Amino acid sequence: MPSFRPLLLSALALTALPALAQAPAKALNAVSSKDLLEHIKTLASDEFEGRAPGTAGEAKTVAYLQQEFKKLGLKPGNPDGSWVQAVPMRGQKPTPSFSYTIGGQTVALNFPTDYVAHSTSQPDTVNVNHSEIVFVGYGVQAPEYGWDDYKGVDVRGKTILMLINDPPIPDPNNPAELDPAMFKGKAMTYYGRWTYKYEIAAKLGAAAAIIIHETKPAAYPWEVVRSGGVAENFSLTRNGDDPDAPPVPGWIQLDKAKAMMAAAGYDFDTLKKQALTRDFRPVSLKGTADFKIENISRNVDSKNVVAKIEGSDPKLKNEYVIYSAHWDHLGVDSDSKKIYYGALDNASGVAALLELAKAYKALPKAPKRSILFIATTAEEKGLLGAKYYAAHPLYPLKNTVANINIDGINAWGKTAQIENVTSGHSSIDGLLEKYARSQGRSMEKDSRSELGSFYRADQLEFARAGVPVLYTKARSRYLDKPENYAREVVDNYFTHDYHQPTDAFRKDWDFSGGVQDIQLLFQVGLDIAQGVTPTWNPGSEFKAAGDRRLK
Repeated sequence: MPSFRPLLLSALALTALPALAQAPAKALNAVSSKDLLEHIKTLASDEFEGRAPGTAGEAKTVAYLQQEFKKLGLKPGNPDGSWVQAVPMRGQKPTPSFSYTIGGQTVALNFPTDYVAHSTSQPDTVNVNHSEIVFVGYGVQAPEYGWDDYKGVDVRGKTILMLINDPPIPDPNNPAELDPAMFKGKAMTYYGRWTYKYEIAAKLGAAAAIIIHETKPAAYPWEVVRSGGVAENFSLTRNGDDPDAPPVPGWIQLDKAKAMMAAAGYDFDTLKKQALTRDFRPVSLKGTADFKIENISRNVDSKNVVAKIEGSDPKLKNEYVIYSAHWDHLGVDSDSKKIYYGALDNASGVAALLELAKAYKALPKAPKRSILFIATTAEEKGLLGAKYYAAHPLYPLKNTVANINIDGINAWGKTAQIENVTSGHSSIDGLLEKYARSQGRSMEKDSRSELGSFYRADQLEFARAGVPVLYTKARSRYLDKPENYAREVVDNYFTHDYHQPTDAFRKDWDFSGGVQDIQLLFQVGLDIAQGVTPTWNPGSEFKAAGDRRLK
């Protein structure tokens, strides 16, 4: 009997759906693994040069996406009649130097093997001289948890050294686990993201903010930090300095941080343990840091690609469902000349965007609300394309009812469940669960919540703007595979391929599960496009932004 349960659930779920919500088979069957592979093969080819913003690879990518959306019969998504939204940015290629002096001894560190650092400030040369070094634990101010790592200590003009991720507070009832009442237990909160740590450093006036890299809590090896550190950095064009980063943000290798602390007479492990308590206070390392960042700067006129299917309802067509996926990756390494292809991250997501557009065009009639397909730029540089759209929307955000973001597609076969990275935040959860059941699958919470995926992809910027969001992963419980298969393929990807030249096209990928996931996102989006209006849950940190959006 258990073997028939998925079929029974599927039948019950389908019979329970209203007629409008049942996607015609033609639309669902329009999603093709063959076409997915072809799009990925093209976008992750040598010709596209790793799709870095402001390069020939961007021009080819933007042209390809316009061409494919046009072939599918979509309309230009910008109200000005074009397929693009200009995203003005500033590119800066850093050459940094960093030394510290403790106990009368000066130590110069090597870039990028020992550290990485850059600057998004306006001058092409940024100097930080004789800046006191202060260890600030996890660098977190979280009043809702009664947590303040700064304790009113003035860090203006100082170099702050901090740990990555949230404070991992043991559960008092089970010390082997993390306390779910503190920083969501094992799940990463925004306080654990490097972006937050730089933002709070800028807010408090620090001259430099250096994060100590540890592979397990960071969820990626030093090589990922190194590859990003040697690449050209981007920021949105603005007047004045970057409000989201200090003059010098950076990272340091764990062993080098330990050596720095030891020179000051401190033990890293002891300080790290002290940082796990509310009583922790910043610790001066009794020394100073000196940085010099020399940038080669340029203005970059990058682009979000925007396509549209206009709604069929005279009133609801002025409301919008957004599907998004970032088209950019890391380009070509300036030293090794190796191409960072970004096949799964995120040529696969952009390919899924095209397949979703194809599915919507296969409907006998356009849905009531309009659908926007946005391929964003510079996600890898700090979600910049999505951030720019949220600040400069082409259509009013108060009329934007949902964002469904895609960052990577399952390439390893079908799964028994879909993981909802945005679980618990909005009523979209119910739609996802309903349609997962119709596929004979379950909806589960993020199995890798410690990675902080919610805060690492474009849906974050839409959520910050108050738009309810959905972001899913299928990386557990693979059908007809050994129990540990999911861990093996996911760990292998993050250890060896993520943000590496080896994230390249493979003929042996199995996108049967990816197709299933795309069909699922299509069905959820179709319900919303037909009139279901998602709402934020009362406990979500984004509900206040959602309330402001609707005023």
